[in-house]
Amino acid sequence: MPTLSHIIDCYIKNKKVLFITTKDISYIRNLQEIDIIKKKAAVHTVIGSHKKSYLLRLIKIYYMILTTNFSQYDTIWVGFAPQLVLPIFKSKFLKSDATIIEDFFISLYDTFCYDRKKFSPGSLIGKALHSLDEKTLASADHIICDTNAHGQYFIEEFHAHSEHLYTLYLKAYQSLYGPMSVTRPDYLEGKYVVLYFGSVLPLQGVDVVLEAMKQLQHNDKLFFYFIGPIKSKQLHRSKPVSENIKYIDWLPQAELAKYINYSDLCLAGHFNASIEKAKRTIPGKAYIYQAIGKPMILGDNPANHELFSTTDNVTFVEMGNAQALADAILKLSSMP
Repeated sequence: MPTLSHIIDCYIKNKKVLFITTKDISYIRNLQEIDIIKKKAAVHTVIGSHKKSYLLRLIKIYYMILTTNFSQYDTIWVGFAPQLVLPIFKSKFLKSDATIIEDFFISLYDTFCYDRKKFSPGSLIGKALHSLDEKTLASADHIICDTNAHGQYFIEEFHAHSEHLYTLYLKAYQSLYGPMSVTRPDYLEGKYVVLYFGSVLPLQGVDVVLEAMKQLQHNDKLFFYFIGPIKSKQLHRSKPVSENIKYIDWLPQAELAKYINYSDLCLAGHFNASIEKAKRTIPGKAYIYQAIGKPMILGDNPANHELFSTTDNVTFVEMGNAQALADAILKLSSMP
């Protein structure tokens, strides 16, 4: 059975490649895939945008797709999110005679019906999203996913062909994330620093993190950084307040890297136990912590075990269990 390396050698190496993405070009997954194409392809073109508005990005990207001659390319790689590209421009792709590679990074059906619970799976919109995912998977010659567990889900739920699926794990961008020499602020002197950052998506299990912090908020040995959208309703309702906890709104990536380097322990997740997607994906922050070389706590699930095992730098805890997370933090903070 061909490997992903074989597919890249056959369809990217020394080929004319077009890369399309609807996500901001600076998104970590885009940077990873564009880097692969740059290193291997003879010629490459990127259709994407840095516009913050998704609607404005789509307008620009759709215009670029309509005005691009696909027939000049050997391979078209559709990154995040192929559901917004392949079905809409199906005839244009078919006429190109190019090999189609898609990164099926997320299922819209899974995300909006089970993760974010915006629609019922049995609703008209839920059924439409399921059909869109299935048709998108059937439109590509080769499909890339982020974990084996996710790939298995695509096979079982959307009838993707296993022989067309390849796993490409995320990778932290080395120019942004790596060990650095930093001087901690004075208020961290003598503290064991624990950091969490995230966008407060349901599958991340932020409620578990906040409850663990609440249990430990009066432990003078510990100091917590929570970096994320601090004005969100979920945080406003339930965040513990203590001199040992500092909440910080979104930071530029270079600044975030500095705070991670301040830390002794980083919380990766995912910690939500009720959303199945949380068990099939490896949190992107885990790759960042790994690149910087920081000890981390991961949710005990099949996806995380694909890449990580229990070592001095990795601890697994039961998902959905704030007590287990708090106990792990305490245990690790007591180690010499």
